[in-house]
Amino acid sequence: MSLWGSKLSWMLLIIAIIGDYVVAYILALFYPSYSHMRQVMSVLGNPKSPVSFIYNLWLIILGILICISAVNFHIIYSEISKSYASAGTIILFIFGIGAGIVSGIFSVNEAKEIETIASKIHGIGAGLGFLFLTFIPLVVGLISFKEGNSTIGIISIAFFILSIVLFVLFIISEKEAFQNSIIGFSGLWQRLLLGSMYTPLLLIALKRIIM
Repeated sequence: MSLWGSKLSWMLLIIAIIGDYVVAYILALFYPSYSHMRQVMSVLGNPKSPVSFIYNLWLIILGILICISAVNFHIIYSEISKSYASAGTIILFIFGIGAGIVSGIFSVNEAKEIETIASKIHGIGAGLGFLFLTFIPLVVGLISFKEGNSTIGIISIAFFILSIVLFVLFIISEKEAFQNSIIGFSGLWQRLLLGSMYTPLLLIALKRIIM
């Protein structure tokens, strides 16, 4: 039995998506000073974190699962549109490698002010990963319309617009001028952004498993 296109292949994507939230939530319980609202998930993997090894290992696992899903995405959707399938595959690979594997190997520091070579590499990898993944709802939406599924298409396009807004809020939340306002809640904006980018992927995965 081939993995590609199977229900298991889509289950791996769902595990990656749900696991990204569940792992961060559980590990934060063992990191008393951690704030879900103000700190990004990557802070759980900083050198001073009591759960750094586990969280960084999870990021590598997440990256591998996303890369597997990237291959699966191309195989399944290239029959509908080779260009959209290729775009989605590239996006998922960049996110999986940058925000997953690279970020897991090179950890960020607890304080934003402290920069090391590892934290800079982490920042570049995660930044590129998030930037590219912002466009996955658009790709899923266009493929869904071409496939004849207007419901997922409309929902995905709506999440694409929301992702752009949340991405901007996430970026400016890192600015010192907004640290004492609701805009400074980097952790909140990151989680909402991930949710808006993940949801279209979750919808197509559930659809493929149910059908």
